Amino acid sequence: MFHIVVCGGIVPDPLQTLEPVKGPTGWGLKNEMMLPSILDPWASHALYEAAHLAKAVAGSKVWLVSLGPKAKLQQVMMTVGQKAPFELVVADGPAGGFTDSFEVAAALAAAIEGIAGLDKTRLLVFGGWQSASRGAGSTLQIVGEKLGITDQFQGVDKLTVTADGSLEVMERVEGGAYLVSTCAGAPAVLGWATGELPEPANNPQVGMANMRLIMPALQKAKPAALDAAAIDYKSVAVPAQKRETRVVKDTPVDEIARDIIAWINS
Repeated sequence: MFHIVVCGGIVPDPLQTLEPVKGPTGWGLKNEMMLPSILDPWASHALYEAAHLAKAVAGSKVWLVSLGPKAKLQQVMMTVGQKAPFELVVADGPAGGFTDSFEVAAALAAAIEGIAGLDKTRLLVFGGWQSASRGAGSTLQIVGEKLGITDQFQGVDKLTVTADGSLEVMERVEGGAYLVSTCAGAPAVLGWATGELPEPANNPQVGMANMRLIMPALQKAKPAALDAAAIDYKSVAVPAQKRETRVVKDTPVDEIARDIIAWINS
């Protein structure tokens, strides 16, 4: 069996307009607490893969460890809780993307260390290979190092447990190719790409079972003291949009193609 810990934060819904602003505690998003949030898309894939693996391997259990404001996490868990069975572990702190990856990793590792009954010899740490807010590319790796786990895989799309209990991991590499590695077994850290599983349908029964554990977890969440001064940004801006339009009539296709190529090259 496996003890699977999924590290996943919450991010603003990508359909919203995000405007960076600098406040008294550092950089953040304008009206961040008012923006609707979702579970980070890459972390979602990791959670679905974890639930699938736990269902396939008898006796396995899934924890979702999240660093974020309790009020926002409660809103998001109302939806996420219906997707897959898990036990929530909360570190109450900022959810934005302007925090230092080392500070975030330390808070997540401390939360994982505090899980009662966790067997580190059976531990698989899942998370997103990338992130919609904390895409530093180092957070999950640091979590693994702090937990003493050196077998780490990033950009994972497929995990297969073989007959002898070893793990076959398929990682993305350049050029659309995959690197297939074999690991003797747990413990290991896996940063997931998109995986192979679709988003599960909402299951009210799973949601009700999860909520019995989610609400107490939110109530007893310990504050995660992140150092706001650990990292500073000189300037932050939304990428500028550029649009150039020219209306023409009766222009040959070849000429249109040449104009487009010339515009791209310029």
